[in-house]
Order: sequence, then structure tokens, then C-alpha cells
Amino acid sequence: MALAERLLPQGWDVSGTVRGEQDESKTKNISVCTFDGSHPTPEISEAISRATHLLITIPPQLSGDVVLENFAEEISKARHLQWIGYISSTGVYGDTQGEWVDESSPVLASTDRNLCRIEVESAWLKLGQDQDLPVMIFRCVGIYGPGRNLLVSVRQGRARRIDKPGLVFSRIHSEDLAQTLEASMKKPQPSAIYNVSDDCPCPPAEAVEYACSLLGVEPPPLVSYEEADLSPTARGFYITNKRISNKKIKRELGVKLRYPDYRSGLRDLLKDL
Repeated sequence: MALAERLLPQGWDVSGTVRGEQDESKTKNISVCTFDGSHPTPEISEAISRATHLLITIPPQLSGDVVLENFAEEISKARHLQWIGYISSTGVYGDTQGEWVDESSPVLASTDRNLCRIEVESAWLKLGQDQDLPVMIFRCVGIYGPGRNLLVSVRQGRARRIDKPGLVFSRIHSEDLAQTLEASMKKPQPSAIYNVSDDCPCPPAEAVEYACSLLGVEPPPLVSYEEADLSPTARGFYITNKRISNKKIKRELGVKLRYPDYRSGLRDLLKDL
């Protein structure tokens, strides 16, 4: 949505898919088609055939990528495509024990989810090379923004302060992800891979504490990682530790982060609560 909000005032026609019923106020001025991952529709195929730019944000399933499974032929035949962006995850780098990684670092994923991401990244790049299509990969850290951030989690009582010494997380504000995508759309580099992250990897408990300080509430109790009751998905975020370099998006795309750290991002989001 953040990207659509940047493009609509510039006169773009924007269409997209949703899994189910959506709040119409959130999709205003956007042509919306329902797609559950297994039932392609003629409306989606028609939108692809007209598209100049295509962004894929649906995460891969263990069976593969539902967009490629259902629309690879339509994408291959699309005559107007100038840019294809695939949103992946920095989880593909696996655990580097807190060391910095950039786009040239090896992919060392160990979880099924991230191994699948590596395979799907390769499939999209291969489609681009085989069909002469401008495919770019964006490896993102945790995305936050309006309606989805630590301030909301704290207010709803869902925020947890988990301690695992030495662990750091990186984040990116949705507006900075959107400006990165737009910069790439203006300067496409086929087969390029970009890390999308802010400048401030930090311990996860630190960001929770700052959100609580902005709201004037006591932070939740500090719980050790070993004692925390985490879902398998949540635990997966805590078993890898790395610092994500964002130098390439700055150097090649000219990105200047509006929110270079979680503090500036949360302070701005506080105004809308």
C-alpha cells in the first residue's frame, strides 16, 4: 500500500490482489482482485498483460511460489513489462553470529521457509534471464509502518521483551521500502539483488523499551529466550543473528532513508495513534 500511495498521485493506474474481503478505504483507487493462491482468474491475467511494473509480495509456500505456478506463462508473454520486483527476506543469509552481510554474502539459510525463499529467488531470476525480463530481488528485514508496529503491539498487550544476549534485529519502515522500490522502478537493473534495511540493527528488547517509553507505560517483563514460550515461526526469528548492510540501495539507487532507525520511525508513527 505504501508504494501505491506514492504512485497514485503521480497518475499511475494500480491494481493488486487480496486474499479476502478488504476494507474499501484501504484499497481506494486500486483495482482489486481476489486470489487465494490456487485459483487464478481472467481479471488477474488481464491485469498482468497490461502491466508495465509488477511487484510480487506473496511469500513462498513449501510447495513453491504460487505466482509462478499460476501466472508464469502470462508474465512471460506480457509485452509491456519494464520492471518486476520480488520481495524476499534477509532470512536467506541464515546465521552469521552478528556479523554484517551484504548482497555478495553466501546464503546459509537452514529453515524450510528460508530455504524455499532461496529456491524461489532463483526461479524468478531464471525466468527473467530466460524471457529477457527485468527481474530484481529485494531482501527485506522486518517491515513496520502504520497499523503494524511496536506501538500497536504494546497498546494491545502483545509486545514481549525477550532477552538473548548478542542478538540484534534490523527493521525497515514501509515508506522507506516503498521509496526503494520506486527508485528501482526508475532505474531497473535486471537480476540485481538489494538488501532493504535501516541503519540501526539492535537488540529486540531495546526497541520494545523505546516504544513503551513513547507511550509512557512500563515495559513488559524481561524473559530469557530459553524460557520464552514462542511459536515455531517466532522462534525462527531468534535463532539467526546478523547485521544487514544497506549500502547498495544508497549507492546504486540513491536512497536516503526517511527513517534511518527505529526511534525516528516510531516517533513519527506515534502521531497517528
